[in-house]
Amino acid sequence: MRKLLLPVLLGLVCTSFTLIPSAPGSQLKTLPVLRSHTTEDSALSGNSEASLIYDKTGLSALGLTRQAFDYAWKGYQHLLNKNLLAHTRYLTICDMSQSSSRKRLYIIDAVNGRLITNTYVAHGKNSGGEFATKFSNTPESLQSSLGFYITRQTYTGEHGLSLRISGVEPGFNDNAMARSIVIHGAAYVDDARAKAGIFMGRSFGCPAVPQRESEKIIQTIKNGTCLFIYHPGGNYLAHSKILNG
Repeated sequence: MRKLLLPVLLGLVCTSFTLIPSAPGSQLKTLPVLRSHTTEDSALSGNSEASLIYDKTGLSALGLTRQAFDYAWKGYQHLLNKNLLAHTRYLTICDMSQSSSRKRLYIIDAVNGRLITNTYVAHGKNSGGEFATKFSNTPESLQSSLGFYITRQTYTGEHGLSLRISGVEPGFNDNAMARSIVIHGAAYVDDARAKAGIFMGRSFGCPAVPQRESEKIIQTIKNGTCLFIYHPGGNYLAHSKILNG
């Protein structure tokens, strides 16, 4: 079990700007180290830590429900306990239940209790229009896949700097590598479309992000961090072994 220190940033001001810097002179208070979640007592401790981060990062005001965050936190702790994350600091959540015209991607510094990035993210073209409603793990489906992923290495391809991600949930997203599902920048994902009332363009299933932000996002979460793509519909929540284990 990895031990995780979660300092609380006092007076944290949350915004929706990308790569939010910490305020000069900010004071941090060290929280108790997380314990194993194999007992009822430690499970309650984990819920307390999740509540603290959710509240301090202002995620509710930015559109991420507590339910979505709790699912993300549970899976993140599962991957930590299994020693599957090479880099444990960041938890990235794509909330596909929100409109694509909303900033529905959140990168959270789980060690320091800070929101690092809140921005747009695309879904697959066959997953829906403004809202994603259908998901698939099938090659050539052009749909997004739900569940937990681990980020891998970067490469430079058709969309410039891109980040491979591997799905860790059989039947839901374990074909991601074979389908070439990656994080990359895209010109069809940007502020201008949202301000004009136009929903974002759609990918072939990739969680594409704004082109001007893509390099910073990729460099931040590459090489072994946790990514969770969420939606409350369908059968994922009821059948995910990570969430129901």
